Amino acid sequence: MELNCPVCDKQLTATESGARCESCNQDFKLEARCPECHKPLEVLKACGAVDYFCQNGHGLISKKRVEFVPVAP
Repeated sequence: MELNCPVCDKQLTATESGARCESCNQDFKLEARCPECHKPLEVLKACGAVDYFCQNGHGLISKKRVEFVPVAP
């Protein structure tokens, strides 16, 4: 997954807690969004599995389809 910094548009580096831009020296958390409506998804965690649910009528979303968007913490 390749993400760009929302500030300077350089490529972000993955970290344990999200992503980091080495160019502008900022950390970002990654927000899971629905590929249909682009609104934040509810993250469901159980027994080591992570699922994503859209509360806007799109139901369960496959991890492969989730859009991850960098946002300031």
